[in-house]
Amino acid sequence: MNETVLNNFKEIVFEKPSDIIINQIRDLIISGELKPGQKLPSERKLSERLSVSRSAVRDALKKLEFYGVLKTLPQSGTVVAGIGTTALKGLISDILDVNGSDFKSLVETRVILETNSARLAAMRRDEEDIVQIRKALDEYCLKIKDEESTIDEDMLFHLKISEATKNSVLKSLMLVLIPDILSQYMKLNVCTNDTLNTRVQEHEEILEAIIQQDSLKAVDAMSNHLSDIKKFSLTL
Repeated sequence: MNETVLNNFKEIVFEKPSDIIINQIRDLIISGELKPGQKLPSERKLSERLSVSRSAVRDALKKLEFYGVLKTLPQSGTVVAGIGTTALKGLISDILDVNGSDFKSLVETRVILETNSARLAAMRRDEEDIVQIRKALDEYCLKIKDEESTIDEDMLFHLKISEATKNSVLKSLMLVLIPDILSQYMKLNVCTNDTLNTRVQEHEEILEAIIQQDSLKAVDAMSNHLSDIKKFSLTL
């Protein structure tokens, strides 16, 4: 009985300063107070205004630039990119309080999008797409080697595949959906260090199929990559 009661308590998670900064920037963009092309204050001014370290500001800006929310222009500094508001909400949304049924729906939708994304990427990719997908995979492997969180690099790998489809609507859907799914992965402890090396091999197989322009093989590789999370969602 005591164990059942204990399970009703939720772990208290404290936000990092960089996450709070990201949320503030997100809210300012969504509200229209920060507009596409508008320059942000310097790291020094932001750190003074927010009463946080410059490293916290730098981490937040770097992450937002990583996802394309911000961009750095030569001799102009950091400016807001032209990402859509809907995509932005999904890209850096707070962790959703979803139940097992909602998570199943998220996973089911991801499988539909990702397998078709892999198929179209294999059919339509160009050499630059291959470079970008490979770069994302290399970054993913580097984070594993350094025993750091791989969630950003995992997301970027799949987003680069969606870019290779040359289908802007599919890319936008992925941009909205994937962050919430990966957040749930972390919340539910779906991915562990024990599975990371397997994930690398699966990513390699997806990339190889895309390089070979073998759409059927790409679909099979992506489906295999998502098989564990599909099984997990059925247990909730």
